[in-house]
Amino acid sequence: MLGVVNLDKPVGPTSHDMVGLLRRLTGTRRIGHAGTLDPLASGVLPILVGAATRLSEELTGGRKRYDAVIRLGARSATDDAEGPLERIDAPLPSEETVAVALAAFVGTFEQRPPAFSARKQAGRTAHRAARGGEPLDLPARTVTVDALDLIGIETGEGRMDVRVDLRCGAGTYVRSIARDLGERLGCGGHLVALRRTEAAGLRVEDALTPARLEALAAAGRLADAFLSPGDLLPLPHVTLPPDDAWRFIHGSSVALPEPPAWERAAVFDGATLLGVGTVVAGALRPDKVLPSPAERVL
Repeated sequence: MLGVVNLDKPVGPTSHDMVGLLRRLTGTRRIGHAGTLDPLASGVLPILVGAATRLSEELTGGRKRYDAVIRLGARSATDDAEGPLERIDAPLPSEETVAVALAAFVGTFEQRPPAFSARKQAGRTAHRAARGGEPLDLPARTVTVDALDLIGIETGEGRMDVRVDLRCGAGTYVRSIARDLGERLGCGGHLVALRRTEAAGLRVEDALTPARLEALAAAGRLADAFLSPGDLLPLPHVTLPPDDAWRFIHGSSVALPEPPAWERAAVFDGATLLGVGTVVAGALRPDKVLPSPAERVL
């Protein structure tokens, strides 16, 4: 099998639970996902089926978009609604102050990951170490936020819920933005709701729920949910003539008539995705090769 499923993950299950669902429905173990969503998050979770798992790096690294709700007035040990909360005795900001503070998070900057995350250090996982009372001192990493737009604000007793539309690069922790916004405003903050609306070129409006996938599988139409990974790869597309395509899929570099403007590309034979290649010494070297069309089930 070879394809990508645009799954609308509900709140509650883990991303690994959704991988298990597709393993059961497809009858294959070779299933992965492009970009983890926490159990409290919902929305677009690209599921990679069969040989499409070879393209996980390319499909995970693209731009993402989120609809998020940040609650001001308390901080959380996990930076979201799961952790123990600590109320902050400080006045809540005005809407104008919140808007100004949000604007400071647009751009490229160093971000400290949450203490409870899947990051690893010296073989230890951050969330396991934190639950054991020995949180890791995780280094900050560079992230990019393209836009952070204020959608609306709702206030309640001792709290302010700030809803935002966030567009960012891979590796950005929305929980960290919620935490850092609360610190910047002096009133504490944590994430209470998160829905991923875009990832890997997929939109939540087109995503399929687990129930819909179950229904398709019961009707023998699960293949209707499979999308071609070639349509989603955020790389230049290069088409090879038949002889060069044969060499490429058999592991040989292909000479290029002139130096290209790109270094890495998705390689096609007509409409068929062959894999991903990199330019080395003026030739296109195969990095990742997919099964031949005769071996595919879409």
